[in-house]
Amino acid sequence: MKNIFILLCLLSIGFTGFAQKKNILKDTTVKEISLEEVVISASNFAEKKKNIAQKIDVISAKTIAQANAQNTGDLLISTGKIFVQKSQQGGSSPVLRGFEASRVLLVIDGVRMNNAIYRSGHLQNVITSDQNSLSRVEVMYGPSSTIYGSDALGGIVHLMTKSPVLSGNKKFLTTGTTFTRYSSVNNEKTIHADVSLGGKKFAWFQSYNYSDFGDMKMGSNYLSKYPDFGRRSMYVGHISGVDTVLTNSDDRVQKFSGFKQWDIIQKLLFKQNDHISHSLNFQLSNTTEVPRYDRLQDIKNFGGSIGTTLRFAEWYYGPQKRIMGAYELNVTKLSFLNALKVNINYQDIEESRQTREYRRYDRFESQVEKVKVFGLNVNARKDIGNSELTVGADAQFNDVKSVAARTNLTTGAVSKIATRYPDGKNSMNNFGIFAQHLYKFKNKKLVINDGIRLQTIHLKSQVVDNSFFHLPDTTVNQNSFAVTGNIGLVYSPNKNTTIKTAISSGFRAPNIDDLSKIFESNTAAKQVVVPNANLKPEYTYNFDLTINQRIADRVTIELTGFYSLFKNAIIKAPFKLNGQDSIIYNGTNSQVLASQNINKAKLYGFSFNLTADIYKGFSFYSTLSFTKGRFKTDASKTSAIYEKQSNGKYALVNRYVSSKPLDHIPPVMGKTGIAYQHKIFNTEMYFLYNGWKRLDGYNADGEDNAQYATVDGMPSWMTLNWKGQLHVTKYLQLQLGIENIMDRNYRNFASGFSSAGRNFLIGLRANW
Repeated sequence: MKNIFILLCLLSIGFTGFAQKKNILKDTTVKEISLEEVVISASNFAEKKKNIAQKIDVISAKTIAQANAQNTGDLLISTGKIFVQKSQQGGSSPVLRGFEASRVLLVIDGVRMNNAIYRSGHLQNVITSDQNSLSRVEVMYGPSSTIYGSDALGGIVHLMTKSPVLSGNKKFLTTGTTFTRYSSVNNEKTIHADVSLGGKKFAWFQSYNYSDFGDMKMGSNYLSKYPDFGRRSMYVGHISGVDTVLTNSDDRVQKFSGFKQWDIIQKLLFKQNDHISHSLNFQLSNTTEVPRYDRLQDIKNFGGSIGTTLRFAEWYYGPQKRIMGAYELNVTKLSFLNALKVNINYQDIEESRQTREYRRYDRFESQVEKVKVFGLNVNARKDIGNSELTVGADAQFNDVKSVAARTNLTTGAVSKIATRYPDGKNSMNNFGIFAQHLYKFKNKKLVINDGIRLQTIHLKSQVVDNSFFHLPDTTVNQNSFAVTGNIGLVYSPNKNTTIKTAISSGFRAPNIDDLSKIFESNTAAKQVVVPNANLKPEYTYNFDLTINQRIADRVTIELTGFYSLFKNAIIKAPFKLNGQDSIIYNGTNSQVLASQNINKAKLYGFSFNLTADIYKGFSFYSTLSFTKGRFKTDASKTSAIYEKQSNGKYALVNRYVSSKPLDHIPPVMGKTGIAYQHKIFNTEMYFLYNGWKRLDGYNADGEDNAQYATVDGMPSWMTLNWKGQLHVTKYLQLQLGIENIMDRNYRNFASGFSSAGRNFLIGLRANW
């Protein structure tokens, strides 16, 4: 309660003097409503959502505020439409249509976040954007390479932060938000403030966010068949400086899962005249050490037999830093163009991994990656009769520096170890040109979308010190070329019915992480991944069909089905290094794997959304998503698969099979709820749910993390949640919530971190 009191006092101080403007809140709301009907991601310029054949979901500023999520990953989860994997509290890896990590493109304010070391496993980079500073999120489903190039196989998550607001016809305008929140389940304390100071030509926006997350507590309502699932019964502590396995006084508390994060955004806007504007965008995100919770549960392996001692005394991501600077020029109504947009950007990213095994004081190991990314995007739009043509060119230059060292904590001696990526020059450069076209028929019932993209990628990676692995090749040079496109049709026979169909292709060029990384893939199976210079781009070819029907101006039903072919899929598979199928890595004999283009797969699924205005402020909604995916395999070779045994449990076996599960495929998932909106308050009661992911649906060679599931897979779950918001004054809102009311114990599929138990939320939000 003391923490809540302090935060409320801080908010009260910041709120003093805010309640001056009479109509700002109303004006802002009107802007949000108008923005709901347009999307930016489809062409880099504003376009009505109803004219876009590709499926796009929009998370508005109002929805973001009401969701009251702890980070951007939790915001995506709260929609019930996007699956998110977590290996630790400081992590969130979105999955779109069975694609994850480097196969999903993250974009912030028009700038690609994906870089040369985005891995194919699980990523936490989406949390480096402050959800409290977002004005909206657009999620594009399916291949989206025409506009954005490589990596957009499953889709795009486009994060758009708030912007400076000019005063318009006023002399000076001040708008902003302050916000504070406390969560009981992890003792979270968050404080946020943003403000825009605007004149007629200049405006300045600044945003500050700080969050302190304690150790997360899981639910107490266990399935009777798995009474100990996820419990944190022991952990490694230090007694008199000596590693000691200690008993957790409360085994539902996930020891060493807490961390702190702070985010800063500064934007400057200069309106040169009615048709030309310039903006500067600076962003900083930083964290303290983020414990890799799933690895802290790993049990030490003694000579091939599983022991009872935890393997790691320390395993954490070092401070994760993201710095971005961008300049953008916007010009409208040129003599030969309707609009021109130029964005020049720079990103500086630092990631690190720090590990030390139990009582190995001589082996504190640190791997640090520094990535510098320079980007350029030029987009132009021209309206010609009923056609809208967008053309563009973009480039991205990646430079990666990888260093590693081992420190003897007893003597202080520092020695070299193998770096995660080659220790020499690592670069990856992308160049692309594209055209996206939209044609509106005169009958206003038909709209055609079509586009094409040409892209080249050059990658170079060099090993300077080859003494660790004696690789046969120390320099990798690769040039890739890709052609992708899309075509779609939107048909609206009447104002209540819309039918959309689209065919699109996407590609992902292998990056430095795919080609050159050396790392321990699976601590349980003892596998190590080594470089493979012979990779080629992977492709998806997708067909979408969406039907949207509005009934009696009260009920809207949307059903989308998709089918995708995944070719040249890059997966980790057995490999030989210098003729050997196993090597000694980190003191352990480990099977050698490498990323290879050896598979093709098919994916299909559907999403269903229903919204209904019931009666005078009451509304009902429900969403359901299903995805299925399988690799085609060589039936003449054995594959590792999970099979159900006579005792009812699953075991890993080798079988001659023609297909096996594709990894990253989430279970059936959805959200159902009822909401009530009043002038001074709103309230919402809803269920979030996931179906079973049986072990025979896991990919034994992929990233599904069966070791963190039960012996049968990941059980289904459902949580009951309530949230409400009260307008205390015109400018101040009190937000309350209870998440996971039934205190259900559960994990998301492929996650090594248990989700939050019953959680009480309280927040205060001021808008002016």
